[in-house]
Amino acid sequence: MSLTPYRHVLALPGVRPILLLGLIARIPMTAIGISFTLHTVLTLHHSYGAAGLVTTVYTIAAAVSSPLMGRMLDRGGVRRVMAITGGAQLVIWLFAPTLGYAGLLVAAAFAGLFAIPIFGLVRQSISALVPDDQRRPAFALDSMGVELSFMVGPAVAVAGATALSSTLTMYVLGAAMVLAAVGVYWLNPPMRSEAEEAAAEQVRIPRRQWLRGPVLAVLATATGMTVILSGTDMAVVGILREADATSSTGLVIALWCAYSLLGALIYGALHRPFSPLALVAVMGLLTIPIGLSPNWLWLCVLLIPAGLLCAPSITAGNEAITRLVPATSRGEAMGLQGSAMTAGVSLGAPFAGFVVDFAGPGWAFAAVGAAGILVVLASLPLYRRPTPALEPLATPDTAGEPVTVSQVTEPVTEPASAYSS
Repeated sequence: MSLTPYRHVLALPGVRPILLLGLIARIPMTAIGISFTLHTVLTLHHSYGAAGLVTTVYTIAAAVSSPLMGRMLDRGGVRRVMAITGGAQLVIWLFAPTLGYAGLLVAAAFAGLFAIPIFGLVRQSISALVPDDQRRPAFALDSMGVELSFMVGPAVAVAGATALSSTLTMYVLGAAMVLAAVGVYWLNPPMRSEAEEAAAEQVRIPRRQWLRGPVLAVLATATGMTVILSGTDMAVVGILREADATSSTGLVIALWCAYSLLGALIYGALHRPFSPLALVAVMGLLTIPIGLSPNWLWLCVLLIPAGLLCAPSITAGNEAITRLVPATSRGEAMGLQGSAMTAGVSLGAPFAGFVVDFAGPGWAFAAVGAAGILVVLASLPLYRRPTPALEPLATPDTAGEPVTVSQVTEPVTEPASAYSS
């Protein structure tokens, strides 16, 4: 496997800073859910069910906010969004640790509504900084950064809440998010390339033109993918508990993340794209037999094939979005993709938990894997549907002239037929 594609990407101006900032800024974002949970249970002395409600409120609010913030990035730029979200997070986290349960629910809602859109922002900036034919390794590096953030953030939050206090941990978490917003404001990464900016001044594509067919299929597939991921997470906990190996949960999850990192490294070095639908379908198929593992050691082995496809599936989805959506709407599309993934997380965990309770953890792997495959099969007709020429909103120079996505994005250097593989 050659690392040359990664060296070429990292040599591009502006790529290293945004990847590094994205890695650091995502760490506190990944710790929010567990911080709310531990604060509700340890400090406010409420049940885990009550803690789950706080997290659910935050998750729903963030899912609603994601495309709205993406649209603001498209229209108003990075600094306006960072000023709004960073200021809101400062106020929210100054007061949230001191509130009672009812107040914490309200704070969680506002924290989600004004969440810093760091995940979509980094991907949007990569699309602007990296030529189309080099985006695969760039998105793969981004996926690896996301995996590292999820490995570090929750672990640090748990250590802080249990060793010190959940209140102090929440203050530190809030300060880290505000600093992240300040860092992004200072860096001010581009959301479109110079060529895209010039085209955007003449061409503006309405949402109804691009939010159809293939884009809807990619969004639905993103939901199916995270149903598999969050359901697998729940099923792993269930099968280890059944095997009286709960103490090994952290190790198994860490290995699963490592498999995903390795998969991203391999996928980013490939010379051709793969359909996100194909990758998610195969991942779902490979998830089904994981429940046959007789012990935690076999569980670690059976997780390898599906685990290797986790980050590549995300990377392929990001690639597809950047090719199918005009640059002027890329932030909104990335936000919709984030909402779709959040919806999958919200559905996958309780669905797997229900199967664990009524049929056992082994069947939970089969259920979430099959669910992901069904979503892909249902989305396939939309993905294969021909996309008509995009028509810009009427302007003196472009009224009535049909355009293609390539006129408002950088030229696609690979054949579109590769995406139907």
